[in-house]
Amino acid sequence: MDEPKIRIENVSYFYDGKPALRQVTLDVPAHAITVIFGPAGGGKTTLLRLINRLNDLVEGTRMSGRVLLDGEDIYAPGTDVAALRRRVGMVFALPLPLPGTVRENVLYGPRLAGVRGRTQLEEILVRSLTQAALWEEVKDRLDDPANALSGGQQQRLCIARSLALEPEVLLLDEPTSGLDPISTGKVEESLFQLKQRYTIVIVPHSVQQAARVADYAAFFLRGELIEQRVGREMFTAPRDRRAEDYITGRFG
Repeated sequence: MDEPKIRIENVSYFYDGKPALRQVTLDVPAHAITVIFGPAGGGKTTLLRLINRLNDLVEGTRMSGRVLLDGEDIYAPGTDVAALRRRVGMVFALPLPLPGTVRENVLYGPRLAGVRGRTQLEEILVRSLTQAALWEEVKDRLDDPANALSGGQQQRLCIARSLALEPEVLLLDEPTSGLDPISTGKVEESLFQLKQRYTIVIVPHSVQQAARVADYAAFFLRGELIEQRVGREMFTAPRDRRAEDYITGRFG
């Protein structure tokens, strides 16, 4: 593996003194889909939130270890957190479109960042919606309310909104958990295209999805990283019995 885009070194994390992550060390390669999977309560979402510092304002928490992005510690004093979050976008399980139109949702971030040129904004709009596999479905509905879209379309709109800022890393926390199979397939297909340009870390909503999309996979159990492998190896020949039991449905 080349130098990882993200390196997590001996990270432990505590909520009110209770461990959510225990001594996790994990490398996330660039331009690939890394799947973080395992039973509920394993620390998967906590880990995603640490990668772009969304837990900063949560009281009663404590972290040890380091999270490196391109070799730089994102928790080092003086880190520009706003700039970090432009580099590391996140999409949540429930689609949360902003009030306003489809167009306004996608262009909210670029406008906030100071982009004003009409041509440039139009290019961002088309590029982001195309990358999120949504352009063909909404190109004639750009001025419709975003909440008029279907659930699957709203989720892809949220992905497009994140892509509009051209992040280097895209974090996805169960992005298809509430979607029908057709919409889920469209989101997954977009991920295969997106990894050519972005580094993707996803918490999938099922083992089946994990196996379908993973270039690399990491199995978490009760806050510990149990096993990490190339995706096809993890889901065909896991080395750890606990990972095998979870993948084959013996628990979880």
